[in-house]
Amino acid sequence: MPVDDVPDPSDHLEAATQAARSLRGLSTELTARVPQLLEAMRSVGTGLELHSTLDRICETAAELADARYAAIGVVDEERDGLADFVTYGMSEEQVARIGRLPDGHHGLLGALVTDPGPVLLGDLTADPRFAGFPDLHPTMRSFLGVPIRVQGEIFGHLYLAEKHGGAGFDDDDLHMVRVLATEAGIAIGNARLYEAARQRERWIDGSVAVTTALLSGGDADEALTVVAEQARRLAGAAAGIVLLPAEGGGLEIVAVSADDPSDSLGVVVPPQSPIVQRLLAGQAVFIGDSASDPRMITRLARQYGPSMMLPLHSGGRVLGALATPRARGAKPFTEAERTLAAQFASQAALALMMAETQRDRERLAVYEDRDRIARDLHDLVIQRLFATGLMLEGAQRRTLVPEVRTGVSRAVDELDVTIQEIRTAIFALQQGPAEAPSGLRTRVLREINMAAVPLGFKPGHRFVGPVDSLVGEYTGKNLIAALREALSNAFRHARASRIEVVLDATAELADGSRGVRLSVADDGVGIPEGGRRSGLRNLKRRAESLGGTSRCEPGLGEDGGGTTVVWEAPL
Repeated sequence: MPVDDVPDPSDHLEAATQAARSLRGLSTELTARVPQLLEAMRSVGTGLELHSTLDRICETAAELADARYAAIGVVDEERDGLADFVTYGMSEEQVARIGRLPDGHHGLLGALVTDPGPVLLGDLTADPRFAGFPDLHPTMRSFLGVPIRVQGEIFGHLYLAEKHGGAGFDDDDLHMVRVLATEAGIAIGNARLYEAARQRERWIDGSVAVTTALLSGGDADEALTVVAEQARRLAGAAAGIVLLPAEGGGLEIVAVSADDPSDSLGVVVPPQSPIVQRLLAGQAVFIGDSASDPRMITRLARQYGPSMMLPLHSGGRVLGALATPRARGAKPFTEAERTLAAQFASQAALALMMAETQRDRERLAVYEDRDRIARDLHDLVIQRLFATGLMLEGAQRRTLVPEVRTGVSRAVDELDVTIQEIRTAIFALQQGPAEAPSGLRTRVLREINMAAVPLGFKPGHRFVGPVDSLVGEYTGKNLIAALREALSNAFRHARASRIEVVLDATAELADGSRGVRLSVADDGVGIPEGGRRSGLRNLKRRAESLGGTSRCEPGLGEDGGGTTVVWEAPL
């Protein structure tokens, strides 16, 4: 806990001293109630959870002043309304029927927000500041209100209404409740500090989880989903959204944690959005109501209320953005929540950059290994095959047996074909990622050729239909990622000796619509019971985000041994 947040013991001593002084010279009637007041003060001071402390203060104050109803209105950060309203004396059903709770912007409670001070009324409905009760609100006449101060600042107000027996509150009640409010301020201050420390601890734990996920070397999409999930949980938001720069400008939603992520995954916020411009400039954006803010130009904004949008920037570079929108009508984010979320975003951005650097190193190691393999193939294997071909041609010329000449000729032709295939493989190994053409067929072949290096053999492949013209860019992007995941699973887990890849752009889906189907079949050990399923979950999530499906079927081995991963999406 920072030193500045630790309460000064002298503040508590001063408050207790003032409370003790206020008890001097009391009437006999009031003095008789001092034990009840001390018990009430003891009760208020127990516990550290903020909301339960407020509930306890309401109940204790009502018992102390013999009131039917009690409430605490918590002043918002702008000091012009109420951020929370805690009640005692009404059931949850009554509160639900009333519906709208006081916001502190008008009426008697609004006047107390702008002009805090003790109030004692025999009939609150006769006060000129009274603005009426909502429908189904219980009748209230007598009223007592006192401010609650925490470390000298107005935290809120304690309200009491309807003294039992029909009598009004008197000066003795006001005096006792003011003393209780002093103790309540101390208890609330302790609870707020405890809550702030717990909140910081949760955000720190979330940052650790994100850093671990990003640097674990696992799937990048899964790690970004962890960022979204942690941000949603920690911010108490309806969704956690990670956006990265899109190819055509703007920001694309690449990871979502929400009740229904499929309707937002892949949405691109255009570059002309003023919010995108601010985020890419490294500035945070805080929205009071996403549904009504004119800067929110996407269809997704209509379902959300308060929102934080934070740049993921580290080392002067903006990697993307993190959004945590709350549901419509939810409480706005506090200053403390904004600060903690900004620190979380900075930590996540640093982890993203470190993970990217780590993947670059791994990718460079792969490219170096591919270059070495290509050189070995060229300098050793092809030269030996070429020399073997020359030897066979010499033997062909010397033999007089027609069958031998024909067999040798066929072997020489096979060697020529093999040399050409090896040269094609060398070209694929030496080809950089930026040099590859953009056609889906070519990208599929590139993934197959890249997988051949760790596998030790090249998977077979077959294309059905005009793949490049029928499959859209976004679907193709997800299909390539699915293919990469399936081949990676086959290499790491299947121990397969044979893999067949089939890409069918003329497939008919279960609902009768046209679609694209990717099948990756192997003759490996299959999916073990209790094994990890993160890769399969990634495949399923990608397919479902496009309205498709992903499943596992029997493989190429004997009696269906191995696994066939089938990934489908509509065209």
